[in-house]
Amino acid sequence: MTPLRLRPDNFTPPTRTPWGGRRIVEAIKAGLPDLGDDGEHDVVGEAWEFSIDPAFPSRVADGRLLAEALPEAATTPMLVKLLDTADELSVQVHPPDDYAALPPGHSGKPEAWYVLAREPGAGLWLGLRDGVTREALSSALAAHADLRPMLTFVPVSPGDCFVIAPGTVHAVGAGVTLVEPQLVRPGQTGTTYRFWDWNRRYDAAGHRSPSGQPRPLHVADSLAVTAFDDQRGAAYVASLRRRPEPIVAAAGATRDRLCTLGVMSVERLRGDGTLVIPALAALAALVVVRGRLTIRAGDASTAARCGETLALPSEIGAFSVTLEDAEAIMTWCRG
Repeated sequence: MTPLRLRPDNFTPPTRTPWGGRRIVEAIKAGLPDLGDDGEHDVVGEAWEFSIDPAFPSRVADGRLLAEALPEAATTPMLVKLLDTADELSVQVHPPDDYAALPPGHSGKPEAWYVLAREPGAGLWLGLRDGVTREALSSALAAHADLRPMLTFVPVSPGDCFVIAPGTVHAVGAGVTLVEPQLVRPGQTGTTYRFWDWNRRYDAAGHRSPSGQPRPLHVADSLAVTAFDDQRGAAYVASLRRRPEPIVAAAGATRDRLCTLGVMSVERLRGDGTLVIPALAALAALVVVRGRLTIRAGDASTAARCGETLALPSEIGAFSVTLEDAEAIMTWCRG
């Protein structure tokens, strides 16, 4: 079997991501077909690059759902997104899979963040500061207070990687572009609970407006699933940070493991050269975030450029990846 090229325009609407920016369409996916006119996508906060989520499933070029074109995808827990922020995301937390109040058809959503780009001084909000109790946080939320003094801000650089476990209070700050692999129960939708949305209001089109409406919050559920007994401050941030682990290096190219997320391996292929990947015996997603590459398996070859995503069937066997000043994020799940 050969890799399947996924449509590059699986964007969520701006009413869902009013904090979105322009880097996904103007930089990462610039010039790709099937994106429509440049002005068509005023704000793009998310591109669901590899997804079987019922809300925003991936499709192949002929319009079929990924799970129809490649049946083994129907049982994968992998979800891989691109995120780009012009404004802060809401302060949020994800529940564990066994949270009793999860609605039917919903699951937890452990995730990882790999930073691609950032504006000067931009960063992430990760965890609570020392001394912040459940009672103090609850009181601040009830008073619609500014939560920033209770949160830990972490400036970031391209290449930084963090694992966000269930129960971690977090938000992506303004001016950050990242890859976000997630684990979601197959066929279900991952759940996010919003603590606080910076006291913002939006009109019906998703634009900031003093006369608009706030987005819904989920304070009771947020407090219920937050891991208040975790470490705090810098020590907690250090526990979330992951350093690349070399897997193999060839002339000019490297394959590194960025992190593991449950059964998922999140890897980076980078450089200018050819890597040989032994058979994974698992479905994989390959998101190209810089340059161009060519996959060769047997007598077949498939090229992809920045902004494109390929689904690699488990039956593809061993393959090579020739990188042309490229970087790609590959995710796959151990059996």
